[in-house]
Amino acid sequence: MLKAKGVGYDELARINGKLAQVVRISGDDVTLQVFEGTGGIPTNAEVTFLGKAPTLKVSEQLAGRFFNAYGEPIDGGPAIEGKEVEIGGPSVNPVRRKQPSELIATGIAGIDLNNTLVSGQKIPFFADPDQPFNEVMAMVAMRAKADKIILGGMGMTNDDYYFFRNTFSNAGALDRIISFINTTEDPAVERLLVPDMALAAAEYFAVEKHETVLVLLTDMTSYADSLPIVSNRLDQIPSKDSMPGSLYSDLAKIYEKAVQFPESVGGGSITIIAVTTLSGGDITHAVPDNTGYITEGQLYLRRDSDVGKVIIDPFRSLSRLKQLVAGADHSQVMNAAIRLYADAANAKTKLENGFDLTDYDNRCLDFAKDYATQLLAIDVNLNTEDMLDVTWGLFRKYFKLEEVNIKKEFTDIYWN
Repeated sequence: MLKAKGVGYDELARINGKLAQVVRISGDDVTLQVFEGTGGIPTNAEVTFLGKAPTLKVSEQLAGRFFNAYGEPIDGGPAIEGKEVEIGGPSVNPVRRKQPSELIATGIAGIDLNNTLVSGQKIPFFADPDQPFNEVMAMVAMRAKADKIILGGMGMTNDDYYFFRNTFSNAGALDRIISFINTTEDPAVERLLVPDMALAAAEYFAVEKHETVLVLLTDMTSYADSLPIVSNRLDQIPSKDSMPGSLYSDLAKIYEKAVQFPESVGGGSITIIAVTTLSGGDITHAVPDNTGYITEGQLYLRRDSDVGKVIIDPFRSLSRLKQLVAGADHSQVMNAAIRLYADAANAKTKLENGFDLTDYDNRCLDFAKDYATQLLAIDVNLNTEDMLDVTWGLFRKYFKLEEVNIKKEFTDIYWN
């Protein structure tokens, strides 16, 4: 804390070579958050205000590069040349947005078939910390039909960082992927910059280049855990689960950057998928609880003990915008498959409680295993037409025509 005049909120400063940011102004009293911690800073240290908030240089040179939370290259490549823009700006006015209406295919049937992703949507992955959510995000990055993929990594281990780097490089996908990385070895408070850096890059490609941009943020729980570092030092009273009272606003300012622009301004879009890890599976924790109010659905990862694979849970997952892009035949197949999968769950409960199973129950159980293995598992990579074909094949294999309960106009075409 110090006395200063003519400084602005969020303005950067340097103290003994360490970068800091203005987090509170009260008259002439200014409070700075030092990103690398205050250790080693003397009481008579010189403070130099930089006259600007955090910025990112944007240009086509961003593609294929890895950066830290300040937008500085960490891949050994040259510095970026381009237009300098402030991060953390306002979201797009809702009246200037177009209703999301374009499918973004990920190749993962648990998403594309049952919880279709729509351009301009914001949706989280809810997952336990021991689940392979980073592997799923890497799969989405490589398979998604988008012009640019922007990864924002917060609190990653070095193993996670090199996993993403090697995966993208080996797949030959670096030319359309941009990564901003904060690892566990970096100061935790730097994580607060990562989403804004990622979204500043996304806005450049969506607005200036009219491209379809998919932003992947992992892990938003690490981001939220860094918020109390600042709020507690400002003597703010913590709210639920020790989170600051501003948690909803802090999350909303990130998620509300998702947008589909109308064709009149180029038609670009920003779609956000963000991992939120659950502590002990607690969905009522402040972070997932607030996230659920802001976003348009959720995707759950679950390990299916019957097939030994991690799947997208069809019962707890939901995309609230999927009806905007799913065709009538798609919706019929999706609804029938999930209903039959639910019948299998009921049959499993009967079996566990010692009741006799009918022939239909046994067929449902067999269907559920194939459905989970061939479609719900995260390691399955199919296009949407193939997903529908596989599902029709499973219907024909295990059920009679009248049992699938699909409209005749579609069974006449697809049953045989």
